[in-house]
Amino acid sequence: AGFKESGDEGRKREQELVNVAKKYGCRIIGPNCLGIIDTYSDLNVSFAPVMPGKGSIAFISQSGALISAVLDWSRKQKIGFSRIISMGNMADVSESELIEACAEDERTKVILFYVEGVKDGKEFINRVSKITTKKPVIAIKAGLTGSGSKAASSHTGSLAGMAEAYSAAFKKTGVLQVAHMEELFDLSLAFAYQPPIKGDRIAIITNAGGPAVIATDAVEKQGLKIAPLSEQTMKTLKENLPPAANTHNPVDVLGDATEQGYKIALDNVMKDNAVDGIVVILTPQTITRPLETAHVVVENANRYKKTVVTSFMGGVSVEVAIDFLRQSRIPNYEFPERAVRALRGMVDYAKIVQREKSQSTVQGIDREKATEIFESVKKSGVKNLTDFQAREIFEAYGVKGPKRYLAKDAMSAVEYANKIGYPVVAKIVSPDILHKTESGGVRINIMDASEMEKAFNDIITSVKNYLPSARIEGIEIQEMVKGIQEIIIGVKKDVQFGHLIMFGLGGIFVEALKDVTFGIVPVDREEASDMIKEIKSYKLLTGFRKLPEADIPSIVDTILRVSKLCEHFPEIKELDINPLIVKSKGNGVTMVDARIILE
Repeated sequence: AGFKESGDEGRKREQELVNVAKKYGCRIIGPNCLGIIDTYSDLNVSFAPVMPGKGSIAFISQSGALISAVLDWSRKQKIGFSRIISMGNMADVSESELIEACAEDERTKVILFYVEGVKDGKEFINRVSKITTKKPVIAIKAGLTGSGSKAASSHTGSLAGMAEAYSAAFKKTGVLQVAHMEELFDLSLAFAYQPPIKGDRIAIITNAGGPAVIATDAVEKQGLKIAPLSEQTMKTLKENLPPAANTHNPVDVLGDATEQGYKIALDNVMKDNAVDGIVVILTPQTITRPLETAHVVVENANRYKKTVVTSFMGGVSVEVAIDFLRQSRIPNYEFPERAVRALRGMVDYAKIVQREKSQSTVQGIDREKATEIFESVKKSGVKNLTDFQAREIFEAYGVKGPKRYLAKDAMSAVEYANKIGYPVVAKIVSPDILHKTESGGVRINIMDASEMEKAFNDIITSVKNYLPSARIEGIEIQEMVKGIQEIIIGVKKDVQFGHLIMFGLGGIFVEALKDVTFGIVPVDREEASDMIKEIKSYKLLTGFRKLPEADIPSIVDTILRVSKLCEHFPEIKELDINPLIVKSKGNGVTMVDARIILE
């Protein structure tokens, strides 16, 4: 302690330490850290009072005290580690380098990561993206709330950044993010002990109906599938299990089952090609033999090499059996929901490994025109582009806008409206008016020339009353655009990861329900498609309940174009297209309003 987390004096002290280390060619982990442990080298250079057992889990943490607590807990749970590293302030060695080092360790099968803030967001993305296709990395991010972020900053001096940015960064790099410490270790045991899962079809074997129902609900809530057992499997189960047993999935061997009933169920279910993973549930009844049943689970898991997790529920009655399962590398969970959640993590990681990088190229970009507009804006000393200028930029990048003209007086406004065809929309154009509706700067559904003339004069009056000093460049006359859905595409520059791109449906979905998703620039075609599918209201774009199907490929294309714009012009601080009117499949999208703010 006493370094940059403590203020300016500590920051200077930390930099002096780094300078001395560089002078002599040394690297520093920390300072303000607990130290490091490597169980296979019998190395414990830490303040931890105990040496953990050997295992295949690496734990990297920005909190040293958390490591101490985890070490004590792991002894009780009989969980081993390969390496434990306290990052501290990361004055020199970064979290990305430490993750790389653990990934190169052949004894490490899974890497756990407690993080408050990364040292360099872009370095994190570049380095960790190459690791997660080889080994799973599971992260828990602290400091997600405003108060938590302040606490994280004072703890390690980290720039915490936006919670959404970290979630987007983890998604982009293939890091599995969890919300709770319990979940962090639940997933770690599944990865450390079990072979990779091949699909999302889950079978449940149980001796109790209630827990089986809970597990079945959990499978569906987690987006997994209840495996459809083959006719042959169900026939064999029916022939060999008691008549009252349920031979569909979930397979209920009944409360009076011994290990023999579990053996029949496991042998047949695990050889079924429609099953990818198995949850084995046991509740202690009068004639239940937990330890013998555990032996049957281990034997079948070793024989069929499929992913198996267990939920031997209870306490004293199942304690010895659970110890045996752990020694035999079968993860056990107190309750079925946790077992299913662990399988979901394994399924998510299987998708990450199989994911291929898709193209992000787009055609029809006029970068020179956009550069000219940006240069003109910069010379004028303005950071907020007008809606007219912003749409010119987007149109240069192939995002189609409505027919529009800039009118300087009421007469030309009428002329342009007649040229476009009624109904039309009129909007104020001013670098000083960001919220046009609040200023009275918008009129919609203008139906004829007299309404157009009145709308022009009313807008000028309203805006002058709202902000007398506003510079008015004119009024934009725009065609009324119709479609089947309004969406928003926005960008905000994050302190750590750069441009963060947002997608969501417009109106109440973004304002009240916060139904949005985020990605980090550059976004490729698959990432853009995934962003669209991630929002809760995605069904509204797919023809739900006889609604017209939206032109989703055009939304994907627009996200790619916005991403490319931010790549080419890093000085963009914020932007949004709101609304972007989505038309029916094959009819494209039209940008209505746009905003760009420069740094």
